[in-house]
Amino acid sequence: MQTKIVKSLALAAIISAAFTVQPTVAAEKIIKIDGSSTVYPITEAIAEEFQIKTKTKVTVGESGTGGGFKKFCRGETDISNASRPILQKEIDACKEAGVQYIELPVAFDGLTVVVNDKNNWAKSITVEELKKIWGPGSTVKNWKEVNPAYPDKKLSLYGPGTASGTFDYFSEAINGKAKSHRTDYTPSEDDNVLVQGVSGNEGGMGYFGLAYYEENKDKIRALPVSAKAGAPAVEPTFESVKNGKYIPLSRPLFIYVNATAAAFKPEVKAFVNFYLDNAPELVKEVKYVPLPTEDYDAVKAHFKAMKPGTGFGGKSEVGIKITDLLSRIN
Repeated sequence: MQTKIVKSLALAAIISAAFTVQPTVAAEKIIKIDGSSTVYPITEAIAEEFQIKTKTKVTVGESGTGGGFKKFCRGETDISNASRPILQKEIDACKEAGVQYIELPVAFDGLTVVVNDKNNWAKSITVEELKKIWGPGSTVKNWKEVNPAYPDKKLSLYGPGTASGTFDYFSEAINGKAKSHRTDYTPSEDDNVLVQGVSGNEGGMGYFGLAYYEENKDKIRALPVSAKAGAPAVEPTFESVKNGKYIPLSRPLFIYVNATAAAFKPEVKAFVNFYLDNAPELVKEVKYVPLPTEDYDAVKAHFKAMKPGTGFGGKSEVGIKITDLLSRIN
């Protein structure tokens, strides 16, 4: 009888332990992602498909590229969406916390300068004019100050906040230095707020990713951009971004994968492989620009090799080719 009681108690302990362990195992199956609001629609679309096919839970936040890297470098997320490369201070934070990362370009985007659809005077804009408007310390507050031929109308500016990778890339491309940017404008990490601001103000101007323009082109108008005075103005389109003609505002978009998670969490590795396999179709579906096939092949090979590090050296760079970027990471 005593033996039976002991066996019963032992069995009960095993069953109890199994039920105690179960929630921990389930928690490990959650893939945590945060970061860029620009990259969010791509990652969210892929996460939805992955969850349907695998039943693995994927959470995707949009705290901005900078906010996402803060969480990522503390080891709080498995993947960080980024609309610009990792910066030196973020590299240092990751290193201090022992977080290694794999840098993966996943799509192209074209930063789009937009105006109100009632603006019938500005047909295009040059990089120099953009610098005059958005440069640090700029006092331009009227369209007539941009061009004497324009009407005497207040210029109201809307743009991403300082935690945004879009903010960093735009200031690098236009003003020559990341975060070198005027401060007296209406900022928001939510691109929909920027659309509303420009569409509700006849003298409004803003900038954000091409996909958000495509979604709202019935409310606002994109300005073709001239790289320099006298050069032809190029309209932001999927084709002009993909073929490199829309300069200097074309840029790659990234995901950064925690290298330890990729190596030891099978669901993270499976998700990234699923991401790269399905990116060409889903990137286009959410109105972004897919990489060329040969670039996706190079990115897949790079992830398979599990090469940690960045090809940028802690700062943004305008106009780099994907294959050249990946070759820098040893």
